[in-house]
Amino acid sequence: MLEDLFDTENLPVRDRVEAWREITASALVPNDVRVEVAAGFRASLRAANLGGAQVAAMTYASHRTRRTPRLIRRCDPEMYAVGLVLRGVQGIFQDQCHASLDGGELVVYSTSRPFEAMVHVRDGTAASVVVQVPRALVPLPPNRVDRLLAAPLPGHEGVGRLLAGFLTQLSTDTGPCRPADAHRLGGVLVDLLTAWLAHHADAVDRTPAETRRGVQLLEVQDFIRRHLGDAGLTPAAVAAAHHISLRSLHRLFREHAGGETVAAYIRGRRLAAARRDLADPRLASRPVHATAARWGFSRAADFTRAFRTAYGTTPSEYRASAQ
Repeated sequence: MLEDLFDTENLPVRDRVEAWREITASALVPNDVRVEVAAGFRASLRAANLGGAQVAAMTYASHRTRRTPRLIRRCDPEMYAVGLVLRGVQGIFQDQCHASLDGGELVVYSTSRPFEAMVHVRDGTAASVVVQVPRALVPLPPNRVDRLLAAPLPGHEGVGRLLAGFLTQLSTDTGPCRPADAHRLGGVLVDLLTAWLAHHADAVDRTPAETRRGVQLLEVQDFIRRHLGDAGLTPAAVAAAHHISLRSLHRLFREHAGGETVAAYIRGRRLAAARRDLADPRLASRPVHATAARWGFSRAADFTRAFRTAYGTTPSEYRASAQ
């Protein structure tokens, strides 16, 4: 998904800090980078442009970054930046606000205002994912978003968990991405980011209806993925868990999931999960019917039939070929 752009391991020690300054200026925005011990500096960066949203996954040793008024005057793409800390203690100052962040926490800041970011790592490297989105793509009043700048926000619950999970998946996915897919993923990312900001700015009622529906679909799909092993996971159960009617749930999928039905989505995710288990050599001793039951198929015959329809082979034949 993300393209490898930079790794200090490929450079002489004396060139690493300057090269890091240049690559982050290109992939993010120009900043002043200060490193106390240049000889021990290590960093890497992978990035992609997803339909206007710029995503960068980074690792780095301890350093300090400053975005000064002079740099802003030189280059200001007028973006909101959202950072997800994956590991390491990191902090940011902006507009007299300070966020000290641990793994799993999120923060939003503006490229149009001075800020200072600090990373402190005793051993190894810290890691984060940063997404930059043009302010024009975020349909929220700027004064409402400004109240959130440089405030630590949780990434373990609600829409924050969905956003953090989406960013984490982007940072770890190594598969190819077609231009059309990148555009769609960018749209999903902007919708999630908008809903997350709206939630924290108490502006949900001012979030466009299309964005709210898109985020609602993501919440429903996340619920389904977390309950695939429940044999009682039916469209009616999903609708009840989200306090909407079954008709509204079907309409949500029809209008925002490319026409895929709720039942087809559940069945497809269950089959994909079962196929992964069947290909896992660590689970070779687990009977096929146990794998079927693990992912919500109460009847082994139904599982075999659905698996053959989806993949053109039986579960047993697939396991033998995969292992």
